Amino acid sequence: MQKSLSVLIIATLTLTACSSWRDSRVNPSNWFGSSRSVEAETPPDPNAADALVPKQGGGTGLFSRPDAEDTSIPIGQIDELRIDPTPTGAIIYASGTAVRQGAFNARLVPVEKEENQKNGTLEFVFRVNYPSYETPQGSERTRMVSDAINVSKQELEGIRLVRVVGQQNALESRRR
Repeated sequence: MQKSLSVLIIATLTLTACSSWRDSRVNPSNWFGSSRSVEAETPPDPNAADALVPKQGGGTGLFSRPDAEDTSIPIGQIDELRIDPTPTGAIIYASGTAVRQGAFNARLVPVEKEENQKNGTLEFVFRVNYPSYETPQGSERTRMVSDAINVSKQELEGIRLVRVVGQQNALESRRR
C-alpha cells in the first residue's frame, strides 16, 4: 500500500512539472510558428497555348521509356453495379465475370463523350488485362473481378445516370 501511494505521489509531482513542456522546443506543436499572409505567386497565363501542357524533360534521356501500350479489353460480363454514398460524393462499385481466368489490373475507365455530358450520364468501361499465356476458362467463381472508383460531389453534379459497360452487357443506375 505504501509503495503504490508513493508511486502515485511521484507521478502527480512529475505531471505538475510538465507545464514547462508547453513552451519547450521539444514539443512538436511548437516546431512551426503561426501562419502569416504572403503575396501569392502569379499563375500562368490561361490564354497561353501551352498553359495545360506539363513541362517534361524531353524524353530522350538515357533512362527514358516510351509510354506503355494499353492492352486492356472490356470485361466479359458486368454482374453487379452498386453506388454507395459517402460524405464527399459516392463510391461506384462494379463486379464482373472475366472471359477466362487470370484477369488482372481491373479498372473503371471513364468515357468522355459530349452526348454523355448533355444527357447527364457518367459512363465507365470496366477494363481488365489478361496474361500473355493461355489460361483455362474455369468456373464463374474463379473469374470474378471487381473494382471501385471514388467520385466527388462536384463530378456528380448534374448526373442522372451511371452506366458501366462490358463486352456483353451494361448496367445502369438512375438517380432517384
